[in-house]
Amino acid sequence: MNGDLILLRIAVNGIILMAFMAIVTLGAHAQFEKGTHYVNASLSGFGIGFEKGEFSFGLSGEYGYFIKDNWMVGGLLGYTHSGGYNSLQIKRQFRYSFDSNGLNLGAGLQFEHAGTGRNYIQLCPQVGYTFFLGKSISLEPALYADFALNDFKNGTSAGLKIGIGLYK
Repeated sequence: MNGDLILLRIAVNGIILMAFMAIVTLGAHAQFEKGTHYVNASLSGFGIGFEKGEFSFGLSGEYGYFIKDNWMVGGLLGYTHSGGYNSLQIKRQFRYSFDSNGLNLGAGLQFEHAGTGRNYIQLCPQVGYTFFLGKSISLEPALYADFALNDFKNGTSAGLKIGIGLYK
């Protein structure tokens, strides 16, 4: 199957899943207020990521700050193992969280240094959901795509990540 078609299927299925979760959820806690700090540790890949059909696994740490109600600006440091090589990522990102249902939409610009000796500049949209497990701890699944602007064929990936978030 064509790689672009797989990427499109992941995105469409993710949007449908997130829309369904938004409809059936009773509501999220109001933790998206101005001045709130956010820390997240995530796992990604799980073999469903798109990178030439190869298994991928990643770890990342995020920090964010809500500059306005529902609007967060932050950054990410990440590590990915995919297809026998490792890569490191650094990202600047923005996120909007809907406090009425927990859905969040994000976008970022990322620099990735791949173990293949290549560097990629990537545009990184994502759609996620915040399940609060307590007042300030959350489980946060998200579908992401990293579109390489300088080498789309070799530097583009997409997949699922699951994180644990802390809001303070």
